[in-house]
Amino acid sequence: KMGNTESNAYQTHLSRFLPEEQSDIDAVFDALSESSGSAGAKNAKATKKTMTLAALKARQFIIHAHTREPLPEQMTVRLYNGMKSIELPGKSAGPSEQIAKEQFVVFMSNLLKGNADEKITIIMRMISKTEGPVKGKQIQEFTEDLITSVVHVLSYRKELKGWNLENTRDSASGVKALASQLLSELKLADGTKPVGAQLLETNFAPSVIEDWVYRVPQISVFLSVVIRQGLHVLHSLPDQTSDIVNLLPHCKGIKGRGVVSLFDIPSIIYINSHLPAEMQHKWQLLFSSQLHGESFSQLCGHIVNKGPCIVILKDLDGHLFGGFASHSWEVKPQFQGDDRCFLFSVLPSLAVYTYTGYNDHFMYLNHGQQTMPNGLGMGGQHGYFGLWIDSDYGKGHSKAKPRCTTYNSPQLSAKEHFTLDAMEVWAVGDCPESVKTKGKKSILDVDPEAQALLEMAGKSRQSEGLREPEEEEEEEE
Repeated sequence: KMGNTESNAYQTHLSRFLPEEQSDIDAVFDALSESSGSAGAKNAKATKKTMTLAALKARQFIIHAHTREPLPEQMTVRLYNGMKSIELPGKSAGPSEQIAKEQFVVFMSNLLKGNADEKITIIMRMISKTEGPVKGKQIQEFTEDLITSVVHVLSYRKELKGWNLENTRDSASGVKALASQLLSELKLADGTKPVGAQLLETNFAPSVIEDWVYRVPQISVFLSVVIRQGLHVLHSLPDQTSDIVNLLPHCKGIKGRGVVSLFDIPSIIYINSHLPAEMQHKWQLLFSSQLHGESFSQLCGHIVNKGPCIVILKDLDGHLFGGFASHSWEVKPQFQGDDRCFLFSVLPSLAVYTYTGYNDHFMYLNHGQQTMPNGLGMGGQHGYFGLWIDSDYGKGHSKAKPRCTTYNSPQLSAKEHFTLDAMEVWAVGDCPESVKTKGKKSILDVDPEAQALLEMAGKSRQSEGLREPEEEEEEEE
């Protein structure tokens, strides 16, 4: 009798996978059960093989014989607890320390192919080994472990697409910021959202966490990445979902230039997920104050007519913030852009602020005008922008009492009037046709203001030195 119930549920889960996916899962489980060395495993039927936590940890070394594992140990233990939580029909009560093939397959099926309802029991066990509600602090630890594991495994597998841990800001603060952002979506059955210390001490029932997993797709995407890349299962087969393919954009324009981006890996993942889908596959560095110097003319020359882009700033107090411009920047005294633009904060907290419908003051860039304000701005109004950099490069403001009208963003900088410490602009998506046809131009060809300023300063002969190096197609790491 048990054989039938066992095989029915097992077959249902197995049928969710394509034949080549099934054989991949079989191969991984076989490798794990072999290294478990369970008595008689070699002669037992395939479904009777089992694996242990020790084998799961050991697999990390077997795959590549590296000293560093693909997954941090605490995530391996969480995966094991998740597998162990799957109850097999007809088995005696009490979980076994051994993982059966069916448990492994059901785990893969629920987490990679299931809905929130199917994922929740496993996720609850990955958060806490004991039954019942879990504290906010446990959910926080799980979420931070999950994000850390994504960064770790993508780095280990060389899947960071041109980003790396050397050319980006340290990810530790980014992990905490992204975890806090995802946890801010946790709400109790009555709709209230506990925050801060209250969040950490609140008990959350499985139904509340299921609702959270359903509303915060990053949790499922991150789990999928950790399983595929960490256990090296289904990783070589094409992903069905674009949210995994475009989890990180390809990074261009930074290689070999000694620049450390103001972004960290978690914030790139988060900001990228808010871009229009057709722009999520590639970011190209257009301007960096580290590379191009602190000059508004240089800034304009590098970003005008280059397509949609992301601006990120750091003020002297260490706040990191910026905005997404949905259109090419143009120098003109009118507002430009559309309702896809948004403002964001990276530090001290990670958040995206989108269009409110109040006005159409999305983006503004002006230079060398007598009558209108000169500078780069997003949201709000003249003299009162959500984000403003003055053409007298180095000064800016973020005014929001209490919120920026266009984006409902708070004050993004530490002080309302801030001093700029560093700045980057990244083009996102494919280069617009208009740029490709212009060929390799000097910034002086693009920006007559820069030409005029240099001539006034008697430096017109040095323009050759300002021409951009030809961008070579960068190899994948």
